[in-house]
Amino acid sequence: MSFIRAATIARSVATNSCRRYSVEAGAKKSSNLGLYLGGAGLVGLGTYVYMGFGTAQAGIAKKDLKSPLDPSKYIDLKLKRVEPYNHNTAKFVLELGKGEASLLPVASCVYIETPDFKDAKGEPMHRPYTPISASDLEGELVFIIKKYETGNVSKHIHSLKAGDTLKIKGPLAKWSWKMNELEEVGLIGGGSGIAPLYQVLQHALADKSNKTKFKLLYANVTEQDILLREEFDAMKKKYPDTFDVVYVLDKGDANWKGSTGYIGADLIKQHIAPPSLGEKVKVFICGPPGQVVSIAGKKNGMKQGELKGVLKELGYTEDQVYKF
Repeated sequence: MSFIRAATIARSVATNSCRRYSVEAGAKKSSNLGLYLGGAGLVGLGTYVYMGFGTAQAGIAKKDLKSPLDPSKYIDLKLKRVEPYNHNTAKFVLELGKGEASLLPVASCVYIETPDFKDAKGEPMHRPYTPISASDLEGELVFIIKKYETGNVSKHIHSLKAGDTLKIKGPLAKWSWKMNELEEVGLIGGGSGIAPLYQVLQHALADKSNKTKFKLLYANVTEQDILLREEFDAMKKKYPDTFDVVYVLDKGDANWKGSTGYIGADLIKQHIAPPSLGEKVKVFICGPPGQVVSIAGKKNGMKQGELKGVLKELGYTEDQVYKF
């Protein structure tokens, strides 16, 4: 399962739009629903052709597909439909042509630009988003996006209707996934930061050759805020030997039987493979700044930044942690 490309993908870092979540040890708990949005480095990618990826069996070409995406400029894609998800989130399905798919490398994202909103320099605003559709999905590119009252880009996207267009540029490469390079992978997510973690899981678990075991810790404010729960529960049922998920809420109601509070050392030690596995274990994290800082330390712009927080205290090294 591979892309045949004319250019080698260099690693870059893109910070996804993420919801604030109360995760800092010792901090006063709150919903913290403000939006954090970060920049991403642009990585030049060559033209590539699909030759067996995502849901296709390894070594067998499903069909030749081409991508309309361009990492050097924005293109207009038509909004095919909007599917409401919950009180502040919807799925946005963009239309691709016949024989076209996003063909996004795993893991990577795209930029969405909103020309009607300008930044402090008078330039159109743009933010990185990770699609939830499989890289080889023909004819559609799907995002799940929360609407934030403080986020002009998300508000613009939520104002659109079928037939409108969105400006997309990408792909923007992040972590370069290699099948069975790792024995154990821990994934720690918060709110809408779940998208890149879902992208990795969707790709790896569908590969029949996969032997890597994944454990996801996913934090949200309320049970209604849990995104892609049906998909994760289906993965757990379909791949019981290689995937498990633990949902964590700020504070569950009387019917909630799962974990509550923030993701700290106890939950990580209980569910994530230990650092003693060395190069065979990796912890991926994507969430709001408070969560990332508390668990893994602050990112340094487009760079990973020094490893700190709970993972450092538990003995993980910088090579064992990746901050999306």
